[in-house]
Amino acid sequence: MENVEVFDSPGKGRGLRATKELWAGDVLFSEPSFAAVIFDSLADHVCHSCFRRQQKLQRCGQCKFAQYCDRTCQRAAWDEHKQECAAIKTYGKVPNENIRLAARVLWRLDKLGGVVSDMQLTTLEDLEDHIADMPEDDLKELKVDIHNFLDYWPRNSKQHNTDTISHVFGVINCNGFTVSDQRGLQAVGVGIFPNLCLVNHDCWPNCTVILNHGSQSAVNTMFHSQRRVELRALGKISPGEELTVSYVDYLNVSDERKRLLKQQYFFDCTCEHCTNKTKDDLKMAGQVVDGVEVPNEQVKEMTEYSLKMIEMMEKARFDGNYHEVVKICRECVEKQEKVLADTHIYQLRMWSTLSEVLAYLQFFGEAATYARKMVDGYMKLYHPNNAQLGMATMRAGVTHWQAGQIEVAHGMICKAYAILLVTHGPTHPITKDLEAMRMQTEMELRMFQQNEYVYHSMREAALKNQPMSMMAEPVEEGIKNLFRRK
Repeated sequence: MENVEVFDSPGKGRGLRATKELWAGDVLFSEPSFAAVIFDSLADHVCHSCFRRQQKLQRCGQCKFAQYCDRTCQRAAWDEHKQECAAIKTYGKVPNENIRLAARVLWRLDKLGGVVSDMQLTTLEDLEDHIADMPEDDLKELKVDIHNFLDYWPRNSKQHNTDTISHVFGVINCNGFTVSDQRGLQAVGVGIFPNLCLVNHDCWPNCTVILNHGSQSAVNTMFHSQRRVELRALGKISPGEELTVSYVDYLNVSDERKRLLKQQYFFDCTCEHCTNKTKDDLKMAGQVVDGVEVPNEQVKEMTEYSLKMIEMMEKARFDGNYHEVVKICRECVEKQEKVLADTHIYQLRMWSTLSEVLAYLQFFGEAATYARKMVDGYMKLYHPNNAQLGMATMRAGVTHWQAGQIEVAHGMICKAYAILLVTHGPTHPITKDLEAMRMQTEMELRMFQQNEYVYHSMREAALKNQPMSMMAEPVEEGIKNLFRRK
C-alpha cells in the first residue's frame, strides 16, 4: 500500500493518510471483498458469483438457493459457497443476508485468519462494532440474529463464542458496504472491505469509493477478488493529508446529515461544512421574483407541503404505479417552481424523480426539461467531481438524446464523461459506455450540423433497430449512502 498509511486521526481514532502527492482520478488503493452476499430481495435475480443481473439464472442443485449465470460462475463460487450450501440444506431454510454474511466472514476467518493478503491494513477483530452504542431496538434485533445464527451454524464447523459472533454482526451493521451490479447502476448486495473501514468521513471529502468489477487477482482467487472497491482521489491531495469519503449524501442539510451520521455510525460530525452549515441556505432557499425574495413563511409552508408530496410519491413508486408518480410530481412541481429556488433539495428531488419516470414511460421531451433543471441545481451544490453529479448528468444526457436534442445531449454526456473518468476511472463499465455514447453523439452532432433533415430521418430508423439504453426501471433511489444499514 505505497499510497496510504494508517495513523491516529485527532478526534476520530484510526484513519488513513496519503504518503505522496496525488491528483484527481488517482487510485489510492484497490481492495477485494473479505466476504459478500446478495440482498435477500434480489437473490432470485442476481448471480451469486459475479453479481450480474440476469433474467435466466441456474439454481444450485443442492441448496436450491444460490443462483448463477452458468457453470463457470458456479465453479468460481464453489469454494465460497460449499459450506453455506451444506448449512442451508441442514438448516432447512435460508437465513437473512446479515446471518449469511456473518457466516461467510467466520468461515473465511477460520480458513485463512484475519489477514488474507499483504495489502490488508487491519483485521476484522480490530474494527469497531459499536455494540455498546446501539439503541435498545437494535440490540433486540441483534440478539434475534445471533440466536438464528447459532441455529444455522453447522456443528462440524469451528464453534465461536457469542462475543465473537456479536462483534462480526456489529461490524456488518456499521461497516457493511453496498455492492453494486456489474454495471454499477444498482445496489444488489453487501460486503465487508477492511481497508475501506479505516477511511474516515467528511461531508466534503477528498476521495470517493467506487465498486469496479474487474478480473480476478492472483491472490486468493477462490474468494472472488473481482468484487473490488477503489478509493479514488477527487482532486489534489498532499503528502500527510488525511483521506476522507462521505458516508451520506451531501444533498441533505447539515443538521440532517449530522442526525444520520449519529444514528447510523455513532459519531458527531464536526467537519467544516457541518460546522459552518455550508450551502444550507441554498438547499432551503426560496425563489427570487423580479429581485424580491419570496417570504420565508411561504417558503416554509411549501417545504412542509413538499415533504408530504414526497412521501406520497415514494409510496406510488414503491407500488410501481408510475403514472400516479407523474401525477403527484407534476402537481407538486407546479406549486414549487413559484416559491422554491432551483437549488431547494425537495424541488430537486421532484425534478429527479419526474425526469426518471417520464423517461421510463417514454415522455422524453418533458423528461429532458426536468433532467436539465435537476443537473443545473446539482452543479450549484455538489463537488465538481461528485459521482452522483456525474451519474445524474449522464442520465440527463441520455434523456436529451432520446428526446432528439442532440446538441444538449452531447454536451451533457461529455460533462458526465469528464466527471466519471475521475470518480469511476476509464476501465469501469459505466465509463466505457459513456465513451461509446460520447463518440456516437459526436458523430450524430456533426451529421445534424450538416443536414438536420437527413439526421432526423436516419435517427428514426436507428431508434427502431437499436435504441440507446442506459436507463433502468425507476424502482428506488440510486446508491446515496456509502455504507449500508438495515
